Amino acid sequence: MQLTLRESGESRTESFRFNLRLEAEASSSAAALEQLSGRLLRLRKELEPLVIGRLVTPAPRTYATPGSQQLKGYRASTSISGTVGRSNYDTLIERAGRLPGVRLQGMTSLPSAEGQDRLQDQLLEKALQRGRRQAERTASALGLRRVALLRIDQRSHSTARPSPMAVRAAPRFRPEEAPLPKASLSLALDYCLN
Repeated sequence: MQLTLRESGESRTESFRFNLRLEAEASSSAAALEQLSGRLLRLRKELEPLVIGRLVTPAPRTYATPGSQQLKGYRASTSISGTVGRSNYDTLIERAGRLPGVRLQGMTSLPSAEGQDRLQDQLLEKALQRGRRQAERTASALGLRRVALLRIDQRSHSTARPSPMAVRAAPRFRPEEAPLPKASLSLALDYCLN
């Protein structure tokens, strides 16, 4: 007998991965890059005391903005991402929201390594118990008495859930209101019934 089971659950959020977009606009490409560089420097200064690990910033892009030849402008943009703990969640959102040219593109809830491992163990145990009960019911319906597990094919999936957010004026941003990290587990179980 072969069974395919799927279990899923959520774990507590330990930290958040954030992604911010940074833009600057000026009359020339060089001026837009210079303005972007100044904004990036200020943003780094605001964020570095809050982040866990390092900030990641790809090379900037510049492009001409649409308009007539006389009114043509240039825009420079990049992004900055990193990880922040629960206690700095609100502070990060507030600081990023106060700076010109900065937009919060999303926050992803991250579990602790121990919390994720514990959740995977719970999901595995739950799936195995459910599989055994189903095999025993089937064996009983067929008038058989013994059930032996022959093979387990396991696939686990942990998903950090992105939660896109716009930075709005709000009294407080609460980390407990963010979506929780999810994990799922798929098992294919082969039983021998006799």
